Amino acid sequence: MMNPRFQALQEIQTREWRAPMDKTRRPSEIFAENVFTKKRMKHYLSKEEYLALKECIEEGRTLDRKIADPVANAIKAWAMDRGATHYTHWFQPLTGRTAEKHDSFLNLSDDEAIDSFSGTELAQQEPDASSFPSGGLRRTFEARGYTAWDCSSPVFIYESDYGKTLCIPTIFVSYTGEALDFKIPLLKSMALIDKAAVGLVKIFEEDASRVVPTLGIEQEYFLIDRAYFNLRPDLILTGRTVFGQDPARGQQLDDHYFGSIPQRAFAFMNELERECHKVGIPLKTRHNEVAPSQFECAPQFEPLNVAVDHGMLVMDLIDRVAEKHNLAPLLHEKPFAGINGSGKHNNWSLMTDTGKNLLSPDVDPEGNLMFLSMFVTVIKAVHDYADVLRASIASAGNDHRLGANEAPPAIISVFVGSKLSKILDDIENPPRRKRNENVSDLMHLGIAEIPELLKDNTDRNRTSPFAFTGNKFEFRAVGSSANSSSAMTVLNAIVANTLTLFTKKVESKIKRGRKRDAAVLDVIKEFITESKSIRFEGDGYSEDWRKEAEKRGLSNAPKTAHALEAFLSKQAKEALVETGIFTQQELHARYEVLMENYLTKVKIEADMIRELSLTSVVPSATRYQGELIDILKNGKDAGLKKGALSAQTDLANEIGECIKDIWELNEQMAKTRSKLSKLGSIRDEGIGFSEKVLPYFDQIRAQVDKLEGLVPDECWPLPKYREMLFVH
Repeated sequence: MMNPRFQALQEIQTREWRAPMDKTRRPSEIFAENVFTKKRMKHYLSKEEYLALKECIEEGRTLDRKIADPVANAIKAWAMDRGATHYTHWFQPLTGRTAEKHDSFLNLSDDEAIDSFSGTELAQQEPDASSFPSGGLRRTFEARGYTAWDCSSPVFIYESDYGKTLCIPTIFVSYTGEALDFKIPLLKSMALIDKAAVGLVKIFEEDASRVVPTLGIEQEYFLIDRAYFNLRPDLILTGRTVFGQDPARGQQLDDHYFGSIPQRAFAFMNELERECHKVGIPLKTRHNEVAPSQFECAPQFEPLNVAVDHGMLVMDLIDRVAEKHNLAPLLHEKPFAGINGSGKHNNWSLMTDTGKNLLSPDVDPEGNLMFLSMFVTVIKAVHDYADVLRASIASAGNDHRLGANEAPPAIISVFVGSKLSKILDDIENPPRRKRNENVSDLMHLGIAEIPELLKDNTDRNRTSPFAFTGNKFEFRAVGSSANSSSAMTVLNAIVANTLTLFTKKVESKIKRGRKRDAAVLDVIKEFITESKSIRFEGDGYSEDWRKEAEKRGLSNAPKTAHALEAFLSKQAKEALVETGIFTQQELHARYEVLMENYLTKVKIEADMIRELSLTSVVPSATRYQGELIDILKNGKDAGLKKGALSAQTDLANEIGECIKDIWELNEQMAKTRSKLSKLGSIRDEGIGFSEKVLPYFDQIRAQVDKLEGLVPDECWPLPKYREMLFVH
């Protein structure tokens, strides 16, 4: 019987590719064709209804009940004109992906079949809240929960080969009002930073009345053939390969990064882009990433909550489009050991309603003073709440990625570049200090030169988790499978808190008679001094940095079980509870959900390691060992000279040692797990699993990977790294 690996290889070689798509229509012609845009609102609504809805969208207000029915009728008419038959409230529960329950437009009235959609159905739906993670906020018998339309995010039609569904982005709350999703805290954090940033802007007498966080999400992913994916139970159930020997060639040649895109991946990317463009996702960039079979797509910047919705939709579309091409997309942070993992780099900035980016400097010193105020405030926020920010990106998958192969380390630090660092250092310790600074005095600190300086400062630090990249901060530590809401909610909250502190300090100094520019510079200097320890320009992977970070008092929590503790800290309460983003009960529930999710995932991995090693790897190795024993016996019977079969003897013994170690390590892991299961606390079991069970993962893997190098190729049951990464 042929090895299933070789059967998969034959299937790949003979498979017909998906036919090329019709490319006669330009991207601009299909962009947002499945989105209920303002242009379509005008067409389907009266002028008064359109203006009322537009005001709700732009100001983030709840839909007025008076116009709910006309708006619902307009959306239904548009959706059915586009071929939609069902609608769904599309929401983001604490599972980490999106959820939806489809209802038909079909209704019966006096035994007549009609298509209808009311304002109530648009505004609110009632999915079961008991079956989603809630951290104890909802018990099994407390099933009621509500979804409600988020008017600030566009309504769209999800189109597949089998039908079209109207999708209404919503929030998700319990019957008693607790947030059960990622979106409610995100929207609250956006309102918080809007208010705080406007307060800072007013100091400089700008006419902005609103500040909106903007975001661009870079999505990294792997593509492998589905035939190989189906032969890897670990990929199917955990998203990563728990075993796999490093191939002779990985990414050492650096030839994949930005290289010519393989034709099959190119076909997939083209279709993905078109599907994204249809639902209004402005994908702009596509390219090969560093690791073989790794790729990236990135959109233009959008308002933060829309960007997050689109980020979740991109992941869903990657899954569905890849399936059409007989490809399996891997969104796990570290699907393959020894090569790059995948991140979801979050490029964050703040934009006023007058079109000014608050993290982009001006040509005049005064404008740069406002830029520096925002700039150092963000740095101080990261410094003061680093542990909470680290907790916001913690996950079982990200633990494998952080700190290796161009992923940032678990130690939170900020990179700003050597030139900006010098400016901050000069402000802290001016080379020519004057008693009373004014705008002209700032020239001596290089503030007037920031725009030119940034234009030429193209340096980047891939080992930094939080880096300034010209007119935005890039949070590189977010995992590729994550919902960006968690990280962005925390970032918005901590920056808002620190902005409020900055503004209060400046206003206090002005009231005491200090000139505005001097007062601003005083606080800038204070923030620079207090947050200096978080700034780091060097190699985040080095052991020297770990030692230096410890001296600076910076935390290093490489494992999720420990990192999540920050959500129970005083800093988390200050940033997330006292600001009204969460209640104390909701925040603790988030901790419970995240810890339970972590524990569940590592338990699944432990079960998979045991099953795969004992029922697939060991039997294959044992069969080959039996063949060696037969060879040795036959050789002895044939009268071969002593030592003629010494290599086969050593090989049989080595295989036997590996099998013995795999069996014993699995038994030890099972006993350790049994003891931990009796602790009775998710927290204690999670930390115990992290400290006492996870080390077995690497130990068992080492023996399995060693066997992969000893057992003949035709006997090895699992697709190998070289095949999955290089055979397309």
